[in-house]
Amino acid sequence: MTKKQSVVKAINLFKTYQMGTVEVHALRGLSLTIKKGEVVAIMGPSGSGKSTLMNIIGCLDRPTSGKYLLNGENVQDLEGDQLADIRNRQVGFVFQSYNLLSRATAFTNVMMPLRYRRNNGHRDPKKEAEDLLVRVGLGDRMTHKPFELSGGQQQRVAIARALVNNPAIVLADEPTGNLDSTSGDEIMDLLLGLNEEKGVTLIIVTHDPEVAKFTQRTVRLFDGRVQDE
Repeated sequence: MTKKQSVVKAINLFKTYQMGTVEVHALRGLSLTIKKGEVVAIMGPSGSGKSTLMNIIGCLDRPTSGKYLLNGENVQDLEGDQLADIRNRQVGFVFQSYNLLSRATAFTNVMMPLRYRRNNGHRDPKKEAEDLLVRVGLGDRMTHKPFELSGGQQQRVAIARALVNNPAIVLADEPTGNLDSTSGDEIMDLLLGLNEEKGVTLIIVTHDPEVAKFTQRTVRLFDGRVQDE
């Protein structure tokens, strides 16, 4: 059996923020490995380091010390354009608040990450966006703007946008937090189906144990460290 490669490998991460004269230690020697194709929930109380860890995994921030490898690439020392480039290529984001462009159609929202892709290869960007919207059940809503879509439909647009660059990982921050239970279950079923179909690695930050039940593994943080996994 082929051993799955590590997509996320965090080794002894520390993150310290300077708040005036006070140092805030958000991560305190955290280590974590997530394999290709895994579906992982990250949980923990407020102040446990969930948001900080997510920002580092998503290349939105860098650790104060330690090592972080994304899909085998050492990224903690990258800055500026280099970090933005690897983030655009390797990470898809799904947020609780959807973060869609309010005046743009569903199709245009999904196309947005492709505008920053340096090399489109042989793929047709428009067809990619259309195919993903069909896959998430919005083939008949491509020209609709966010205000013309339900919350669940807006989150489906956000999922399509997250996947359009074929990222190594999809980071979902409370992806069902603004949805009713039925829509939330539909979104989780959709994410799990895409994981099974495309092999995308899903990392879901959540406070909701019902959401965590959908995942293969739950990583619990406490005081900036992994308490249990």
